Amino acid sequence: MRWSTGDFDLDFATGADAPVTLTAFTPAGTPPRPAPATPPLVEIQALGHGRFPGSHRYTCTTVGARLRYTGHDLADGTLRLHQLDPVTGLHATSVFAPSQGAVRTWTVLRAGDRPVTVQAVTSLVLGTFLNADTTVDDLDVLWGDSDWVAESRWHRAPLREAGLPAMDPAVHHHMNRARMAVTTRSSWSTGERLPTGLVAGAGAALAFQIEHNGAWHWELGEDRAGASLALLGPTDAEHQWSATLAPGDAFTSVPAAFTLAHDPDDPVSAALANLTAHRRALTAASGTARLDGPLPVVFNDYMNTLMGDPTAAKILPLAEAAAKAGADHYCIDAGWYDDDDGGWWDAVGEWEESRSRFPDGLGAVLGRIRELGLVPGIWLEPEVVGVRSKTADALPDDAFFQRGGHRVVEHGRHQLDLRHPAARAHLDAVVDRLAGMGIGYFKLDYNIMPGPGTDTGGLAPGAGLLEHCRAYLDWLDAVLARHPGLLVENCASGGMRADYATLSRLHLQSTSDQQDPLLYPAIAAATPASILPEQAGHWGYAQPEMSTEESAFTLVAGLTGRLYLSGHLARMGEEQLALVATAVAAHRDLLPHTASAVPSWPLGLDHRGPWQAFALHTDAATVVTVWRLPGAPETLELALPSLRGQHVTCDQVFPAPGTPGTGAWSTAWNAADGALRIATDVPAPTARVLRLTRSA
Repeated sequence: MRWSTGDFDLDFATGADAPVTLTAFTPAGTPPRPAPATPPLVEIQALGHGRFPGSHRYTCTTVGARLRYTGHDLADGTLRLHQLDPVTGLHATSVFAPSQGAVRTWTVLRAGDRPVTVQAVTSLVLGTFLNADTTVDDLDVLWGDSDWVAESRWHRAPLREAGLPAMDPAVHHHMNRARMAVTTRSSWSTGERLPTGLVAGAGAALAFQIEHNGAWHWELGEDRAGASLALLGPTDAEHQWSATLAPGDAFTSVPAAFTLAHDPDDPVSAALANLTAHRRALTAASGTARLDGPLPVVFNDYMNTLMGDPTAAKILPLAEAAAKAGADHYCIDAGWYDDDDGGWWDAVGEWEESRSRFPDGLGAVLGRIRELGLVPGIWLEPEVVGVRSKTADALPDDAFFQRGGHRVVEHGRHQLDLRHPAARAHLDAVVDRLAGMGIGYFKLDYNIMPGPGTDTGGLAPGAGLLEHCRAYLDWLDAVLARHPGLLVENCASGGMRADYATLSRLHLQSTSDQQDPLLYPAIAAATPASILPEQAGHWGYAQPEMSTEESAFTLVAGLTGRLYLSGHLARMGEEQLALVATAVAAHRDLLPHTASAVPSWPLGLDHRGPWQAFALHTDAATVVTVWRLPGAPETLELALPSLRGQHVTCDQVFPAPGTPGTGAWSTAWNAADGALRIATDVPAPTARVLRLTRSA
C-alpha cells in the first residue's frame, strides 16, 4: 500500500508470511524504488522471546518477525497500521502522522488475553532509502555529543568506521550483528548525546529526531539488504526500563520524526531544513510555544554578572540599564530565596523570597521592574527539593523518586515524582503564588540526574522515570493553560534537556552555561541543527572592561538566535551601553527573518577550527554569522551554493560599519562558485553578522 503525507510517499509491504515493512520512502510524486528487502516496521523485545540471532541490537527480535498485518485505518490524516503476534497475543499499531517537512511516528502496544513483559519497543525501524545504488560502504553517519558547557558537538564519520565493520554474511551464515548506537540515559535528554541524527550519502540525507524528555536510544545496523535505523525510547539493557502489560493493557512508545532530502550540494543542510519546518509545525500545533506578536528580548542577571547572588540593591540598577538597552523582560536568576549566605543548594524547595536580599520584599522589586516597562521573570528549579529543605519533610516519601524504599539523593537534592498529587500540588502552589505577584516569565532549571529512575509503585526504575517525564509535560501544559501569556524558558543546566517533547511547549531554550566567550561560537553555530533558531537563547554578556570588538564578539551569537542578554550593563559608559542597545535593535530587526529561516553550515556541521560560521536562509535574504577566533588566518571562504549564479549584495548588520572601536572586514562575492570571501586583519576575537540579498 502507499500513503502520502503531501510531502512524502510511504510504501508498505504486507503479507501472510511476513511482518509489515516500509519498502520505500520518497519525496511525494517521485517514482518509488522499493528496496529488495527491508526490516520489520516494528521490533519488540519481550521477556521469554528475545532475538534471533542474539546480539546487542534491537532488530531481529522474534516477536517482530512474527507480527502479521491485520488492517489499517485513516483518521484526520493519520495512518494507523495494525499487526498481531499470534504467540504472545500482542497487538502493535504503528502510527504515522504528517507534519510539515517530515513524518511523525510512534508505536502502540496492547496485550491480548495473557500478560507479557516488554523490554524494548521501537517507535520506528526503516531502511536508509537514500539512493538505489548506495551501499553501506557509501554512507556517513552524523551525530551530536552534548555535555555541560560543551553542547552540540557534531561528528561525521563513515558508517563502516562508526560501528558497522564489513563482514561476509554468506560465509558466516547470518547477518552482521554490529551496531552504531547512540544513547542518552536518565532525565537529561540531551546530557550526553543529541536526539537528532543523520545518515548521508550520494547527494541525499535521512534526518531524524526522538521527541522525548527522558532516556532514549537510536542505532544503525546492517542486514543483507543494507543499513537500517531503529528509533526507541528507554530500553531494558540501557535504561532499566520494562513494562509488564496485563491483558488489555496498552503502552505507547515515545514519538520520533524522520525526513529525507536530496540535494547535490548540501543534503545534510537540506534534511535539517526539513526538520526545522517540522519543529515549527510542532510548536504551532501545541499553541503554547507560539508567541503572538514580536519575540521578546530577555535580560537575565546570572551569567558572568550576579552569578546567583541577586539583591534588591544589585537588581535595580541592572534593570534600569537593561531597559535603556531595549530589553523587554528582566529575569531574576538563582539565589533570590537564599537567606543562608550562599548555602542554599541543598536547602531549596520552598521557593520563598529571601528577606535579607529584599528588605522591602520581592514585590517591591518586581513593581519597580514593571515601572521600567519590563516584564519581571524569575528562576525556578521545580523538580528538586534539597535534603535540608522543610519541604523534604513536609511531603510524603512516595512524592519523591525512590529505589528499594529509600529516597534517591543526588547532589544534595531529592527528585520530585510528578505522578504524585502532593508533588504536583506543591509546585502548582509555588507557580501560582509567583504568577500572582506579577511574574510573567519563568526560567525553569534542572541541575540533577536522578539515575535510572524510580521503582515506586512496583515499576522498573526506567518505567517510573518515563511516567514522571510524561507527568512533567502534563504539568507544564496545565501551568500554561492556567496562566495564558506566561513565557517559560527551558534551561536544565544550559542545554541538558533540549528535546522537542519539551520545546514543543516552551518558548526559549538556554543553549549553554558556557562562561568563556571564546568557547561559545562553536555551540551557537551548531545549535540550529537540533533547536529552532528562534528558540535558541545564546548568552550575550558584554562587560565594561571589554574592548568594543570583544563586546561585539560576545553579542553576535545571540543576534541570529535569541539574544539572551546579561552583563554588568549598569557599570557601562554611555558608548558601551549604546553598543549593547545597537545589538538589541539589530537582533529585533533580524527576528522576523530568524523565525522563518532554515539553517546551513558553510564550513560543515562537524567543523572544528578558529573560524566558525552558520547561515540562516529565507527567500528574501541569507544572514551569515561569522566568528574569527585566535589563530585563524585573515581570509575565509564560505560556500553558499543556494545563491550560486545570483547577483548578491552583502551588508554588515552588526556591528555597523564604522562603529568606533571596530576594525574593517571586507567581503567579495563569487557568483559563479556561490562563495563568499571574507578578509580581515582585525585581531581576534572578532565577529560579524552579514546579510546577503539578491540584487537585480
